[in-house]
Amino acid sequence: MRHRRVTVLGASGFVGRYIVKHLAHEGAVIAAVSRHADYAGFLRPMGDVGQIEPIDADILRDDALDAAVAGAEIIVNAVGLLYERGRQNFDAIHVRLPARIAAAAKKAGAKQILHISAIGADPQSPAAYGRSKAAGEAALKAAFPDAIVLRPALVFGPEDEFFNRFACYARYLPVLPLIGGGTMRFQPVYVRDVASAVAAALNTPAAKGKVYELAGPRVYSFKELMEIILRVTRRSPPLVSYPLAAAMVQAWFLEFLPKPPLTRDQLHLMERDNVPTPGMPGLPEFGIGPTALEVILPTYLQRFRNRGLWRPRTT
Repeated sequence: MRHRRVTVLGASGFVGRYIVKHLAHEGAVIAAVSRHADYAGFLRPMGDVGQIEPIDADILRDDALDAAVAGAEIIVNAVGLLYERGRQNFDAIHVRLPARIAAAAKKAGAKQILHISAIGADPQSPAAYGRSKAAGEAALKAAFPDAIVLRPALVFGPEDEFFNRFACYARYLPVLPLIGGGTMRFQPVYVRDVASAVAAALNTPAAKGKVYELAGPRVYSFKELMEIILRVTRRSPPLVSYPLAAAMVQAWFLEFLPKPPLTRDQLHLMERDNVPTPGMPGLPEFGIGPTALEVILPTYLQRFRNRGLWRPRTT
């Protein structure tokens, strides 16, 4: 990657920042594009001086997107949404943006596009999120067949939404809800492993045009993940089964918040397991040994830990 010019879209996001850091350490020259470059100054120290340039761009405008990718050999799209707000909606970001990136890449003469999608991307998904992710992949492939698609499972790391949020709930709520009984299965993947896979894919000619599903070494139920969070944070609120129908009603009200902690579409996502499709290539094809959740989670959930007398919760 040394001296190759890479544009990373969504560079200041949770996954994007780790992609920027990893590619910078490999010597890439990076245009780090985000909606608010003023908030992305933390990206500069991740590489050598002058190696990373934060760029402020409204990528929903074609002229801004064209300017952001100008001169790039490689474009990495790490832009995504968990919920919709105004112009920032699934159709604009997950469906139309990948096709527009392909068009901008052709104008710029870029040689490769790598697109971060998600496990659960499926035209038949019960969630609009999953359907839009699948439609975006299809639109990108139709315009740029050699594009590489990476579908991570639930991603964990210091800035993640999932584990930090539930650790906070464990600190302040009297109970932790097990939505749908807590039976949904997850295979979480470490954010640094995702970033390593991005670099490996871009350095692997045989990866062109392929789709990879990235997951960690172990499958957990939702209940098991809650139990791990409680052990790490040394908290002991009861785990209470919460019917999906009741959660849907609550989510309807929560969707009115500026940053909703839960939406009905996210609950629809929980109707399916968040695990790789059998037979799909993933981290092993890049020679990456997936990192265990239990190794990393304690390193960043320490701030939620109960400092007083603690006894394990009994069931």
